Amino acid sequence: MSQSLCHHTATDLAGLIRAGEVSAREVMRAHLERIDRLNPQVNALVSLDPERALDAAAAADERWASGEPVGPLHGLPIAHKDTHDTAGIRTTRGSPLLADNVPARDELVVERLKAAGTIVMGKTNVPEFAAGSHTFNPVFGTTANPYAPNRSAGGSSGGAAAALACRMQPLADGSDMGGSLRNPASFCNVVGLRPAPGRVPTWPDAAAWSTLSVQGPMARTVADVALMLSAIAGPDDRSPISITEPGSVFRGSLEADLSGLRVAFSLDLGGDLVVDPQVRAVLEPAARVLAGIGGRVKEAAPDLTGADEVFRTLRAWQFELALGELRDAHPDQIKPSLRDNIDAGRALTGAAVGRAERLHTDLYHRIREFFTQHDVLALPVSQVPPFDIELEFPTEIGGVAMTSYLDWMRSAYWISATGCPAISVPAGFTPDGRPVGLQLVAPHRGERRLLEIAHAFEQATQHGRTLPGLEFSAAP
Repeated sequence: MSQSLCHHTATDLAGLIRAGEVSAREVMRAHLERIDRLNPQVNALVSLDPERALDAAAAADERWASGEPVGPLHGLPIAHKDTHDTAGIRTTRGSPLLADNVPARDELVVERLKAAGTIVMGKTNVPEFAAGSHTFNPVFGTTANPYAPNRSAGGSSGGAAAALACRMQPLADGSDMGGSLRNPASFCNVVGLRPAPGRVPTWPDAAAWSTLSVQGPMARTVADVALMLSAIAGPDDRSPISITEPGSVFRGSLEADLSGLRVAFSLDLGGDLVVDPQVRAVLEPAARVLAGIGGRVKEAAPDLTGADEVFRTLRAWQFELALGELRDAHPDQIKPSLRDNIDAGRALTGAAVGRAERLHTDLYHRIREFFTQHDVLALPVSQVPPFDIELEFPTEIGGVAMTSYLDWMRSAYWISATGCPAISVPAGFTPDGRPVGLQLVAPHRGERRLLEIAHAFEQATQHGRTLPGLEFSAAP
């Protein structure tokens, strides 16, 4: 019974707790036992505090027993991304400079998840300062892929994705600048949603007007992602770009009539992407699946001219803004690739930033017009399957050299530059068992329809039910 609780979806588990069929303490103990057994194999969860978590679970049970109102995520265990400030719990951002950092308050996404009823167990591992889509850092080490322990779990929300795949937590929060919710979801066979900017307001934020980096939900099913989104979305006046629509619009069934859905399908964005042949082979059947759920599938891709320059320019500017002072104070305690990004931000001229903003505006209008002819865009999340864990990043794809740790992530970060919501949903496996995700992209602020489409794809394929090859108890 204890281990079977860990295999329930977040939606079902929350329902069992609210119905009184299982207690928050039982759920917490089950997940902590699983963490003890499986986390040493993947190194996904860090800064764990089991005693504090069990005390909080007992308090949650007392609130339920006394008849107090409880939130939609009441009693669900969670570990927060180690870049998200958590009151009283170490938040290192994967850096030795912050190895002993214990924030005094929660940031907004943590605040909202607590209000919805989640119980904090600890943190999920990240790359240093969340830079890069491979999770390793000098504080906690490297997170392994649950499906192939000698391969990357992705990043920067790699610890979150690996913990979900191992059934060590039912939900996870994350952030996404260039693919950090989508890439690890693809690598670990779970679901990760990059919402539209402002859908999940962020605070505190040194670049509160920026639309490049967002926070969002990860889970094992699309329905669980929607449930979590309903708790963390909605307006907040501490974020100047927050969307006024309430999170409640994401509650309820995701079953929908998709007949006539106009699907633009492209494995390489019209030849602009270099994509590993194994990724292509896994994703080719997705076109038939999308047709089978009602879609009119057409080979088509938007014009993403300028997306690369937009992303790299604004990313460099944002990294300098956030980390420039640390780079000056501790130049030898920040990894070289991160220093290079900060320095690139410092080298920017006003004209370069202005050009990026102009290109960004042009890109917005081209993608807006593209979605007058199409309802959803389907493409790879990642251009490679999970790669060798010893590499910092893939150095080539199909014989084409990758010169930086950003080059292989264009399929994700070009979409980031558009501002459109995008989701990674499990789509299959390479012959040696490595997960591959399909990326679905919707028009601006079209998360509800995007979730409905992703849910239908998930139900038609069921790839997310395939468990990693670790020591698992049978799912119920």
